[in-house]
Amino acid sequence: MKMTTKTLYSLWSVGIILCVVLSIFALLFSACTKPAEKPRTDGFTVESAPPEQSAPQTDEPQPPASEAPAAPSAPSTAPTRLAETPDAGREYLDKFVFLGDSTTYGIGVYYGYGYTDLCPPEQVWTPSSGTLTLSYYSVATVVYPETGEELPILEAVERGKPEILMITLGVNGISFMDEAWFIQDYTALVQSIQETSPDTKIILNSIYPVAASYKYQSDINNDKIRAANGWIERIAEATGCRYLNSFDVLVGPDGYLPENLQNGDGLHLTGEAFGTVMNHIRTHAYQ
Repeated sequence: MKMTTKTLYSLWSVGIILCVVLSIFALLFSACTKPAEKPRTDGFTVESAPPEQSAPQTDEPQPPASEAPAAPSAPSTAPTRLAETPDAGREYLDKFVFLGDSTTYGIGVYYGYGYTDLCPPEQVWTPSSGTLTLSYYSVATVVYPETGEELPILEAVERGKPEILMITLGVNGISFMDEAWFIQDYTALVQSIQETSPDTKIILNSIYPVAASYKYQSDINNDKIRAANGWIERIAEATGCRYLNSFDVLVGPDGYLPENLQNGDGLHLTGEAFGTVMNHIRTHAYQ
């Protein structure tokens, strides 16, 4: 049978359409089977990147990977309580900064009244109010003498880097803080100062006795003060500081601060009493 021209044309058209359909199908199949390229991050494909090793989580700061941890320093073999020494002289006192509450504030005040055996206000760090409560140590500020600014304690330490820092704190705290709370906050203060200024020598001074005339004996009395001074000495030992027992050079035979050494309220010292403390500092020098 002979095919007509019309039939041949139809077969040719169907063939072309079939070729086109097969070509499209081949292209689609190729696209579906080719691996998709993943996005790049930091200059390499994610597939080729080595898996990251997660650092262990810890509360302690980790040293840089290139540095080995520093070996712990050897504990001090010197006694915690400062013992009697030859008089270290005025030049020894000149190395001090006195950080404390209202029982420290008087050092600079009496110096201005002519008690030049004490230390000038430039060596005294207290708040402008004159008082500092141990439990507020983390938010308390002190007047930084060089600028007159009130700075957080650690910022003042960071700026001043005292050679010797004597801390006299706690008399307000013993009216409401128990032993554990007192030790926790005092220790935290000392350790934060040590971290801020590792070369500063720290002396923890005893709380001074109160006179029999002090009105608030139910809150602050010499039995509580003696107990707190024991805590302070333990804190000094635990933190590698020194402890100065000023209490014993001020307390009288009756167990109280003599009335002639209190300034009228039974709690704060006179200029003469501060002179006794300064002499005790000079004759119990940091070893």
